Amino acid sequence: MFWLDEKLFFLINGLAGRSPTWDHIMSIVAGDHLLPVAFTMIIITMWFIGRGPEQRERNQRAFLDAILAVGFTNAAVKIMNGCFYRPRPFEVYPNMVNLIFYQPTDSSFPANSAAVGFAFAFGILFKNPKASILPFVLAIIWSFGRVYFGVHFPTDILGAFLTAIVTSCLAMMFLKLVEPLPTWLLEGMRRLYLA
Repeated sequence: MFWLDEKLFFLINGLAGRSPTWDHIMSIVAGDHLLPVAFTMIIITMWFIGRGPEQRERNQRAFLDAILAVGFTNAAVKIMNGCFYRPRPFEVYPNMVNLIFYQPTDSSFPANSAAVGFAFAFGILFKNPKASILPFVLAIIWSFGRVYFGVHFPTDILGAFLTAIVTSCLAMMFLKLVEPLPTWLLEGMRRLYLA
C-alpha cells in the first residue's frame, strides 16, 4: 500500500515545477483562498435560492448539514492530529519533492483542507444531490492540488474523504437528534426575513 501511495504521490507531484504558469494557476485555484471563498459563496447562494418554499427549505437544511459537517470534520481532524503525527512528503523525502507551497507544520494525515471540502459536499449531498456536484468537483481539485503542491500523500486525501463521510453522517444524525431546534431556527430566520 505504501509503495502505491509513494508512486502515486511522485506521479502527481512530478507535474509540479515544469511550468511556472501552470504552477501559478494551481496555486491560485487550489491554494488556501479561492476555494474556501467559492464554498462560502455556494452555501450562501443555496440559503437564499429555491424554486419554491419546499426547495428553499431543503437548501437551507443542506446549509445546516454542510456547516455542521465542516465543524465536526475540523474537530475530528484536530483530534486525529493530536493522537497521530504523520510527516509530510517534503519531510519524508527532502530534496525529492517539488514543493511549490508553504511548509505546513501539522500532521499530514488526514488532509484538513480535503476533509473540509468533502464534508461540505457531503453535507449538501444528503439534502440536494444535484447541488453537491460542484462542491465535489471543487473538493477533488483542492485535494489534487495538495498532492501536486507536495504537502500531502494520496492516502492523506483518502483519509480525509473517509473522515468527511463519517463526520457528515454524524452531523446529519445530530441535527435529527436535536430536532425541532433546526426547524425553530429556520422559522425564526424567516420571521426576521433572513431566510
